[in-house]
Amino acid sequence: MHRTYSMRATRAPTASQIQNPPPPPSTTKSGRFFKGGLGHALRGKTAGAFGPDLAKKLAQLVKMEKNVMRSLELVAKERMEVAQQLSIWGEACDEDVSDVTDKLGVLLYEIGELEDQYVDRYDQYRVTMKSIRNIEASVQPSRDRKQKITDQIAQLKYKEPNSPRIVVLEQELVRAEAESLVAEAQLSNITREKIKAAYTYQFDALREHCEKVAIIAGYGKHLLELIDDTPVTPGETRAAYDGYEASKAIIQDCEDALTNWVTQKAAVSAKLSTRARTLSTRRRNNIKARSEGLDLSGQDAPLNDQDGWVSAGQHQRHKDDYSEEEEEEDEEDELEGRTSHSALGSETGLNGGETRGRNQEPVVA
Repeated sequence: MHRTYSMRATRAPTASQIQNPPPPPSTTKSGRFFKGGLGHALRGKTAGAFGPDLAKKLAQLVKMEKNVMRSLELVAKERMEVAQQLSIWGEACDEDVSDVTDKLGVLLYEIGELEDQYVDRYDQYRVTMKSIRNIEASVQPSRDRKQKITDQIAQLKYKEPNSPRIVVLEQELVRAEAESLVAEAQLSNITREKIKAAYTYQFDALREHCEKVAIIAGYGKHLLELIDDTPVTPGETRAAYDGYEASKAIIQDCEDALTNWVTQKAAVSAKLSTRARTLSTRRRNNIKARSEGLDLSGQDAPLNDQDGWVSAGQHQRHKDDYSEEEEEEDEEDELEGRTSHSALGSETGLNGGETRGRNQEPVVA
């Protein structure tokens, strides 16, 4: 029945797997104690009920994502079973329907495998978010300690204002605040780093999965063209099916397309509008400027020449020379002033009382 070619056989790693090695199997695929809806319900109700207050909300998110992954695992498993059942059903049909349904089952089974791989990559996102939850849980004790000391100081000031223990507690509070500042800064830095890494894992995995599913859907529609859906009259016999090689070639082309797919060949790209691109670029530039800081390294030129400074012994001689130069400059200015007065007087006489330049103020004798 020409069932010799199957994408389910062992294959070499794809180009995408070589570029980005696949992660280890998801942690949700083993060690199940509760299965099915019971496990979903328990995780949904108990998530965030225990643990530090700071980490409760994120703990609830992590548990909800675990439910999502279990659902994805179930979808992948059942899609593979559906693909096998489609091939079993089509085997008893006419030759064209039998061949095409068998090849469609191969494609659907491949989608199930892609969904199973997507679960493994999705788990990378969930584990990274769990690391933020762990950091939040570790910061909570420092917050509690600082709050406890603050409450003790307030209580002592109310009951025993002159208690010597107040000074001791205030010193402890200073140390606790310093520890809390360090912990809060680490939490802020790690949260930003991890959330970007986590959702990069998720969006990269989602993009690859959707692109490959779209490829399979396109080749699946090519397979459907091999079925002759021309109506026949009762008693009329359809022409013999001659599309075995064509269906096998379509499957092979689909496998080649999936094998050679890399992120750079993605058909769908997210294009920003001019306004969104401008605002995003401005935001990135602001972040980059703040991270680089203000560079003052070139503010002061290095003093490599000997004229840039003088020794203490030479400083007095320079000072005397400078005073002599000032006296000489004062004498020159006085001579120039006298010369300019005489020149103005002669110029006034030559031009019939007309003065040029600034008006001379009368000298009071």
